[in-house]
Amino acid sequence: MEMSESREIAAPPEIVWAAILDPEVLKASLPGCKELSGDPENGYEAVVTQKVGPVKATFNGQVEISDMVEPESLHLSGSGKGGAAGFAKGGATVRLEAIETGTRLHYEVEAKVGGKLAQLGGRVVDGFARKMADQFFANLQAAVEGPTDPEEAPEVETEDGEKRKGWFRRMVSGGGDAA
Repeated sequence: MEMSESREIAAPPEIVWAAILDPEVLKASLPGCKELSGDPENGYEAVVTQKVGPVKATFNGQVEISDMVEPESLHLSGSGKGGAAGFAKGGATVRLEAIETGTRLHYEVEAKVGGKLAQLGGRVVDGFARKMADQFFANLQAAVEGPTDPEEAPEVETEDGEKRKGWFRRMVSGGGDAA
């Protein structure tokens, strides 16, 4: 399965770039992610639970970030094994373009599965992969932009241990208290 899309994010490319490299944002953006540890330089270990058609599995895998050109482009790649359900692997080439309203994020995604997952058929697997990619980038956008209503903003802990309502863009830009 291959697809390409773009979405506009109301934040400058430097903020979007920082969000993509932030482990907490990655964990929150990856649908079904239960655990994520590591860093951009050495890669991440992830545990993700997903249901594809009638098959539900927990995948243990790796996520790597490569070909980084700050703050313009990078490649995310991941692979995971889900026991009897099979395996999944794929990647996304991400390009950030500065626009008047913030950033246009372009992404090209490819995904492959094997084992029981592959037996579900191309239409089911392609639809699932497309949904996962769209959800990942929608979650990333939400983490960067935050809710339109400040009262809906989640409470976050700042580096100095202070708790306040906010989201990623405010955390990295020091853009004032959201509380």
